[in-house]
Amino acid sequence: MNYYFNKIISGNFDQIVEKVTQELKKEGFGILTEIDIKATLKKKLDVDFYNYRILGACNPQFAYKALLSEDKIGTMLPCNVIVQEKEAGKIEVSAVDPASSMSAVENETLSEVASQVRDKLKRVIDNI
Repeated sequence: MNYYFNKIISGNFDQIVEKVTQELKKEGFGILTEIDIKATLKKKLDVDFYNYRILGACNPQFAYKALLSEDKIGTMLPCNVIVQEKEAGKIEVSAVDPASSMSAVENETLSEVASQVRDKLKRVIDNI
């Protein structure tokens, strides 16, 4: 079982980051964190890296349900979505598969929530 699902598309990196953000919003997710790996590595290590952005997405309703069913699940939140451009104009968008990543936690209620979140994140990837 893969721990993520992804899609490769052509386009402008920043525009695709915006499109991903919009699609997440349609599914009830907000962006809690946004990490620009390229800028961070340049600043901290003075190395050049390709465009790579981590979007920490959270759907409050599902996060609340998950926290009620498993109080330590915050160690796995938010759901990360990455946008990366290894080759100019070829953008890969990947999202964590919460059903896979949370399968180690033996909690039936949490599994149901993770499955629902998985479906929403899969739609985001499919719609970009």
